[in-house]
Amino acid sequence: MNEKLTNYLNGVFAPYDGVKSVSELKADLHSDLQERFRELKAEGKDDETALEMTIDSIGDIEQTVLEVANLSRSLERQVLTNLSASNLTGSDFAGVTAHKGKFTASALRGSDFTNADLTGSSFKSSDVRDARFDGANLTDCNLSTLDLANASFNKSILVRTNFSKSWLAGATFTGVHLTDVNLTMTALTKTVFENCVFDGVDFTSSDLSGQRFDGQIFVGVKFDKAGLKEVSFKGATLKNVSFQGSLLTKKYYRAIKTVCFDGATMDKLTFAALKGMDANLSKVTVI
Repeated sequence: MNEKLTNYLNGVFAPYDGVKSVSELKADLHSDLQERFRELKAEGKDDETALEMTIDSIGDIEQTVLEVANLSRSLERQVLTNLSASNLTGSDFAGVTAHKGKFTASALRGSDFTNADLTGSSFKSSDVRDARFDGANLTDCNLSTLDLANASFNKSILVRTNFSKSWLAGATFTGVHLTDVNLTMTALTKTVFENCVFDGVDFTSSDLSGQRFDGQIFVGVKFDKAGLKEVSFKGATLKNVSFQGSLLTKKYYRAIKTVCFDGATMDKLTFAALKGMDANLSKVTVI
């Protein structure tokens, strides 16, 4: 009979799974209802009658749960809004959860977001130099048009993260799996990428001159119209990677000839595209 009571509560609370205050209410209510059920049984009520009377004793619980959930979400939104236009230089946000957080026009230089869950957050027009995002969840975050100089993203979760038009000089990405990340129209000549996997990343029109991508993995990546002078892909793996230049200038094609692909492994289509641009592929393995 306790199982039936638990199933009933699970059904009522299911739409609000993940709302902390509602979860706490559920735990308290479950304990109280079990006690009420035992009291009714002690009075001689059969199981079905005791269960029915127990459920009836809590009244319109669905309305109560809805009100608690709405209040919790409203307060959460208010807290997130208050993070905009604030002086938060050097703040400690390590381990916090701030989904869809608003950090617009805030001073965040040197702040620590280590292991924070910032899913869906926006940092538009903020100063984020020297900030630490190591291990942070930056899924669907907007970090475009920002100064991210010397910021660290070591082992961060980067899924559909937008870095377009940002300043990333001295920024470090170590041990990161970048998935569908936007790095277009960005200067990346002084950015450090080590032991990374690039999956569906878009580098279109970014300056990558002198970058070393040795031993790293690229799947479905776009390097269209990017600055690739003297870039190194030694020992890298490239699958379904796009290299397309402008039809109006030969600059892109001249840069391709300076790229080092020694020891790289690539699929036949990527190989054919690069071969057509006279890239040096003499030490490439085709799969």
